[in-house]
Amino acid sequence: MKSITQAQLNRLWARTMLEELTRLGVAHVCVAPGSRSTPLTLEADANPKLTLHTHFDERGLGFLALGMAKASGQPVAVVVTSGTAVANLLPAVVEAGLTGEKLVLMTADRPAELIGCGANQAIHQPGLFSSHVTAHLNLPSPSQAVPLSWLLTSVDALMHRQQCEGGALHLNCPFPEPLYGDADLAEDSAYYQSLGDWRMQSTPYTRYDLGKAAPVLPPDCSALAAGHTVIIAGDLSVRDARAVAELAETLGCPLLCDPQSGMSSDWAHYDLWLQHQALAEPLNDCRLILQFGSRLISKRLNQWLARQVSKGCCEYWYVSPDHHRNNQSHLPQRHMIAEITDWVRAVKSVLPAQKTDGTGESWRRQTQSANRKVQLLLDDYRTAHPGLTEMALAIDLSQRGQQASLFLGNSLIARLVDMLTVFDGRAVYSNRGASGIDGLVATAAGVQRVTGKPLMLMLGDTALLHDLNSLALLSHCADPVVIVVTNNDGGAIFDLLPVPEDDKQRLYQMPHGYEFAHAARQFGLGYCKAATLADYQSVVSEHLNTGTGALLVEVQTPPGQAVGQLSELIRRLHAL
Repeated sequence: MKSITQAQLNRLWARTMLEELTRLGVAHVCVAPGSRSTPLTLEADANPKLTLHTHFDERGLGFLALGMAKASGQPVAVVVTSGTAVANLLPAVVEAGLTGEKLVLMTADRPAELIGCGANQAIHQPGLFSSHVTAHLNLPSPSQAVPLSWLLTSVDALMHRQQCEGGALHLNCPFPEPLYGDADLAEDSAYYQSLGDWRMQSTPYTRYDLGKAAPVLPPDCSALAAGHTVIIAGDLSVRDARAVAELAETLGCPLLCDPQSGMSSDWAHYDLWLQHQALAEPLNDCRLILQFGSRLISKRLNQWLARQVSKGCCEYWYVSPDHHRNNQSHLPQRHMIAEITDWVRAVKSVLPAQKTDGTGESWRRQTQSANRKVQLLLDDYRTAHPGLTEMALAIDLSQRGQQASLFLGNSLIARLVDMLTVFDGRAVYSNRGASGIDGLVATAAGVQRVTGKPLMLMLGDTALLHDLNSLALLSHCADPVVIVVTNNDGGAIFDLLPVPEDDKQRLYQMPHGYEFAHAARQFGLGYCKAATLADYQSVVSEHLNTGTGALLVEVQTPPGQAVGQLSELIRRLHAL
């Protein structure tokens, strides 16, 4: 047999790792251009079980992979070259570390002898992502002295840990030159044949058998059915949200739905009525708070939860498959680590036959009155303000694009939607881990590529500027995508915060004066600048229902208008 060249060894290691990843659930790999990553890129392209997605910007590429992992629930691989290309993945890795999306970062590197000696494009990459990754492995340079079986068991161990804990993995791959060459002959080598039957099989080299344990239930489930329970729905999948809604119906208890759950209830608009002492008073009599999913947007809801539990007369249960702490107020909490739908089914199977006693039903009706009063207030407000405003967009979202997935940006628009929008069971995605404004376009593009469904993205002007070149990821999209950008010329969220008034514009809001028509044209997207609310409703609905490709809809509003109108609404609320 012929000897194996370094180029062939590089390709063989890359081929072996990528093949094993496909057997462990990886179907998509996101690739940025680079020379040092050639072995990984070419082998990913050659594997028929992998779908490649390319982008010229590593920061956007990381968020693209994040969106794909978010929508699929499966691990997504990312391939980049060495140097700052790796560092640009950090923002997406931070988000994945907080919200659990499974990324497999395969970062090409210079070999050890080229690190710390002035070699080009060589930085210290091991440990670059610090605590933001679930696990990391700095591989040796490909060598026949290292058995391929070691490579496989090492990859398997990392992937098993990710399966248990979620989050991102970092595989640092130092490839010596030469990087280019034919790898076909390497499969005939004794080195590759040492893997035996694995070469012809489709199962992983190491198989971890995880016994499926029954969901852990609280000792006394009857507390749920005793009345005066409040359920909070946080960041949930459509399936889990449906199960939680059914549990609330079974128990006959109030259900407070974060927008990320994609649903609402008879207790909608709680971020408004929790600000009114008399309207919120009936809810304060709850004895158990049961929260599903994390990352609640509403500051008012988090504050109410903390007050209730701190009084000592209300228990706090939290159900999530994520074992990480979710308790920002450091309250006494029962954290049940379980798949939400499975937990709900198990609880329902042991609940008493009756719902609640008469006292509980009477309390439930009292708590519903708050939403009814706020809804009437909103109806009057909408009649008095028929124009195209950010508040109008949030209210209108209840009827717009209901069959499309929704990606919700951060900052002011998320808060307005939390207060004003009513959902009826739709898929809602967001980046609420670190709640940054970076990478929103790229993450939404990743969601759309996996779902293959129409998608609506709502974000602010500063967020769009931050991720402008990710519009390229939507340039060739065939499915209808609508990007709604609310352009209030800067960071309007700071109107809600007690920043120094004299410095607010210059140091916080940073008005820019830009519009987005030319940006849409540059990336080959459709564009519409809505003039009226009716225009906006028509163009968005028409494109989502019958359009193709991506359409950017720009809604310009005066700086400060949204917060001014919100303040007026809250004044009317307190006058009730």
